Amino acid sequence: MTERSERGGSRRDDRGGYGERGYRGGSGGGGRSDRDGDRGYRGGSGGGRGGDRGYRGGSGGDRGYRDGERGRSRRVYDDEPRDGLLADLVGHLHALDGRSYAAYKAIVGRYRAPAGWFLHIDRVQSDPYAPPTRIHVDVPTDLHGLELLDEADLLADADRRLAVGDFLTRELHAGFRGTALSIASPGQEILQRSSIILRPEEKKEGTGWVLEVRARLALPAQGRSIQGHEASRIVGRDLVRELEEAMDLTGERGDRLVRHVATLEDHRALTATVARNGWVAFLADGSVLPRRSGVSDDPLDGGVPLEAPESMAATVELPHAGTVRGTVVEAGVNVIVGGGYHGKSTLLSAIERGVYPHVPGDGRELVATVPDAVKVRAADGRAVTGVDLTPFISHLPAGRDTASFTTRNASGSTSQAASIIEAVEAGATTLLLDEDTSATNLLIRDSRMRELVAADREPITPLVDRITALFRRRGVSTVMVMGGSGDYLDVADRVLLMDAYHLRDVTEQARRVVADQPRPLTGLEDFAEPRQRVPEPAPPRTRRGPVRTRAQGTSTLVLDREDIDISDVGGVTDPGQAEAIAYALRALLEQRFDGVSPLRECLDDLEALLDEEGLDALTDERERPAFLVRPRMVDVAAAVSRYRKLELVSFPPHTSTKSSESTRSRVDSEDSVEVIGDPGVHNGVVGAPFTQDGERAE
Repeated sequence: MTERSERGGSRRDDRGGYGERGYRGGSGGGGRSDRDGDRGYRGGSGGGRGGDRGYRGGSGGDRGYRDGERGRSRRVYDDEPRDGLLADLVGHLHALDGRSYAAYKAIVGRYRAPAGWFLHIDRVQSDPYAPPTRIHVDVPTDLHGLELLDEADLLADADRRLAVGDFLTRELHAGFRGTALSIASPGQEILQRSSIILRPEEKKEGTGWVLEVRARLALPAQGRSIQGHEASRIVGRDLVRELEEAMDLTGERGDRLVRHVATLEDHRALTATVARNGWVAFLADGSVLPRRSGVSDDPLDGGVPLEAPESMAATVELPHAGTVRGTVVEAGVNVIVGGGYHGKSTLLSAIERGVYPHVPGDGRELVATVPDAVKVRAADGRAVTGVDLTPFISHLPAGRDTASFTTRNASGSTSQAASIIEAVEAGATTLLLDEDTSATNLLIRDSRMRELVAADREPITPLVDRITALFRRRGVSTVMVMGGSGDYLDVADRVLLMDAYHLRDVTEQARRVVADQPRPLTGLEDFAEPRQRVPEPAPPRTRRGPVRTRAQGTSTLVLDREDIDISDVGGVTDPGQAEAIAYALRALLEQRFDGVSPLRECLDDLEALLDEEGLDALTDERERPAFLVRPRMVDVAAAVSRYRKLELVSFPPHTSTKSSESTRSRVDSEDSVEVIGDPGVHNGVVGAPFTQDGERAE
């Protein structure tokens, strides 16, 4: 038995039924969670006994429609799981035509296709307007058409399996278009997704692999009557055709898969080279950085390929691309200048997206940035909780302390200052800024304004005064776009000029300008280490009703009745990342925050759990989430900081807190608490089951 089957997988046991959990739905069982929508937090689909009973008219005494009694004696359908052939399911759907929509519940179960794969119908939607039916398909990798996976050793490590899952998700997404079937919609990045996972499975001849495809099926209806014939065509024709075509990894499709895997491995190797050399980023010659439009992430046709200036050029060796020449962005303070519309923000955006690998043909395949780089911007109205803003904001009127600053409606300068401090607290080693999205009064204060407003009357210390110390004291580099002020030329270690999308190194020219036009130096030598905040756990749930955890695009998270605006978090590029962050935030609030551990430590624990168990660790193990995409921990930290109901342990200003070795508690149910020594793990799953709604008692 595999680890997954022990945790609740659906592999059959020796008695012909299902494993310990399978479709049984746990101790709380039952498929009564339809009101919770597509997520079904409180159990799986029914408490059935499995087996081959029901529609086939066996000894259960209920022959129903199969014996000519369709018009007079119809069985009462329930949601018991069944085990049969795909042809049985197709015939069953035909027979359900015209019946009440609730009769669809009878199709829950496992069905074997002639090709050797298995369709699992996990939970049926409650009505035609509810979220679609949840299905998954188990495809053994030893089936015909998948020989390439073994021949090319494409399952040898986690990165290769990730690339295979990402590639097949794209193939199925294209194939499902225009049908009642749906799967996650990938963007230009190759990311860890829950839509297709590869899990090991024990066999007589050893351990093999199974592709688990998670998708959704909108069961058709006319009004509230079943369209059984149409449903049978969806399952027996559309699903079979598109699945078996996507799983035929021969010819041109196999070549594209091999190239997909190679692209990911080259980016991983390039990222490792960037980290090993202490660089911020590397951009290969020939990269096409401009995008088609502001709403399209596809490459611009006819875009100017990037070419490295000799002073910034370096070569790297990659496993598939070989020797590659490109532009090195070194650690320190890097300022990008140039005229409007000449490509400054385009270059910064490419560096920002370089934290992720990209698909072949994107143009940015060999652009790599340190994985923890964070873009910080002004975000009027965001929440700030307990952040030490003293490096940038101090001596406020009325003597208000900024060592632990909290507001529910921050101004532009305050929000950006908080984002900088929070990013450093979360472990970011590179900050990215664009003057177009920054608060001007946080970036600069020129000599005339310094003369007019005395320093003791101005609470804001501009970034230009702190940016050098930020690198020298805290080791945090900066890459920023600056086209309207020359103050940053004094502090820049490197100045890059974008001229009609051509990159030039103008550092020496900038130094001559500084020498010819000097200004009083205002830089400060110190940048205190940000205090590690210690979050309090969420209080017990006091409000009745469903527990809601979801995301709206990439801009808003929803925890019950609380909306969290993350539109300014640039690292969230996929809606699946936002949804995963929502689940991660709930898990942290309800299962990991203990009032002792700093936020950074909690995030490290969460990342270790995701490394070990994958995205399934964020939800109930019976959920089989289909649309999650793994986020970065720096982006999870940003969401935590923007949660308006976040509460922290109070400490005296400027005192550090350290995690104790004491045991931590977790909530196993609404009525019981178990004290354990392993933080963040709830029955092997972070944040599951969820029993709190995040609302604070009044």
